Amino acid sequence: MHHSSNAKPLLGGSSGMFYWDEYGLGNHRITCPICGRGGRDKTAGLTMESDGNGVVHCFRCSYTESYRPERGTVRRVPTIKPAFKAQFQKYERLNEWGQNLWNSTQQLSGVALEYLAARHCAVPPEDSHLRWHPSIKHSPTGYVGPALVALVTHVHTREPLSLHRTWITPTGKADLETPRLPLANHITKDGVIRLHPDDWVTNRLGIAEGIETALSLAWAFQPVWSTIDAGHLGKFPLLSGVSELVIAQDKDPAGITAATACARRWKEAGRHVLITNQTHNDLNDVLKEAV
Repeated sequence: MHHSSNAKPLLGGSSGMFYWDEYGLGNHRITCPICGRGGRDKTAGLTMESDGNGVVHCFRCSYTESYRPERGTVRRVPTIKPAFKAQFQKYERLNEWGQNLWNSTQQLSGVALEYLAARHCAVPPEDSHLRWHPSIKHSPTGYVGPALVALVTHVHTREPLSLHRTWITPTGKADLETPRLPLANHITKDGVIRLHPDDWVTNRLGIAEGIETALSLAWAFQPVWSTIDAGHLGKFPLLSGVSELVIAQDKDPAGITAATACARRWKEAGRHVLITNQTHNDLNDVLKEAV
């Protein structure tokens, strides 16, 4: 179609460029040039009048644009943030998909053991909540490869809450921007990874943020659990019967703050607490450099 010299395009968006003179007299439904998702996603209404004036308004994001041919200008009203927001179900325990994945994992062997050896980590017992899978899809990139799979359980009730996956190679983590991923939309409050089972925990316990750091601590102190991250470590609750807690502290601001908060709470309850104070960021860094 030929476009006249005074044709005024709408803003380009996912739906491309629009021209006012492409539309005849009357009302039309079009894809919004701002929030449009293409295809049949036609949330904007466009009205063309007999004098050539036009207006477009999106019913989702409220974007508005008007055209006056005699002035040759377009007036745009600032976009209002869409009221619509996709809602995702939050799982308070491991969902069926996650349970099926956990059931398909294997005891540590092959690439998983090679990875742990390359990271100089102690190998946890067979009834640990750390396993591996030879072929898991990394959703953000589409990469498929072996991964460590850890079961996250509630610290008190032992209820399965989520899974934590680490894509690996025999020599280190897979070359991905985010090689570690939790399951999406799973609540992990009070969650831990039991690298040693409960029957190993008597009157003492070692904790660390990451799996590899905890398994580095395990060379000198057992049993150990991973708290997943600094936020969980800082809120790690008192456990009945555990009188001695060793914290493998990450030497970054978040790690130091978390370890200090956890230690203070346990000490105020009369428990004995030891915090590691290595020169590197974490114990695993120390082991990797020492060997």
